[in-house]
Amino acid sequence: MASDKPKVGLFVTCLVDLFRPVVGFAAVKLIEEAGCAVDVPMAQTCCGQPAYNSGDRHDARMIAENTIRAFENFDYVVAPSGSCAGMLKKHYPALFKGDARWEERAKAFSAKVHELVSFLADVRGMDRVTAAGGGSVTYHDSCSGLRELGIKTQPRALLASIPGIELREMRDPDVCCGFGGTFCVKYPDVSNSIVETKTQAIADSGADLLLAGDLGCLMNMAGKLKRQGSPVEARHVAEVLAGLTDGAPIGGRD
Repeated sequence: MASDKPKVGLFVTCLVDLFRPVVGFAAVKLIEEAGCAVDVPMAQTCCGQPAYNSGDRHDARMIAENTIRAFENFDYVVAPSGSCAGMLKKHYPALFKGDARWEERAKAFSAKVHELVSFLADVRGMDRVTAAGGGSVTYHDSCSGLRELGIKTQPRALLASIPGIELREMRDPDVCCGFGGTFCVKYPDVSNSIVETKTQAIADSGADLLLAGDLGCLMNMAGKLKRQGSPVEARHVAEVLAGLTDGAPIGGRD
């Protein structure tokens, strides 16, 4: 018998696939708890953002065409990343503007794209999670999620539903961590200065755990914290919301 649940295609993202698969499992668990059926199309690849941001519109379009085909038959497309979701939702239509064959397909695709926590809260109306936990956390607002997709209150509200979780806001939580994709490679000194300011704000918050919704930002901050000898751990917010925190934190060892 066919399921009447909304069909969600999970866009896993490159970093989750290669460095932090638990985030993908957490996303599946949360989406299913929100009453949806989840599938992970094997034809998916990168969202094309590195090529797009580097000015390579040709390869970005080819990647986008593949992504649209892979996810076209789903009711929703959900990504555990504000950065990738922003690319899919905000920039795909621009890639195909004026293209008679692809413009409308790109618009239809982008209209059903959502970042994970925004999907749970804004689309599915989730106001609490079933995870248990405790301890103090601080939350970093990643640039793309905040500025392109308006994600700020949603993760904090869901975290507040977990008994024992104490949110300690850091200073300037909405200021960039210095990652910026290829920015940190092109301008390492500037990037390092930015992340040093961020890790000081994290330390000053007094929280034991750093959370965010973008793995690139988290890897950048976690790496700096580790090099500084900080005891603060880092996880993707989906791991905490799904209760999948038995494994090592980002940059740690099992």
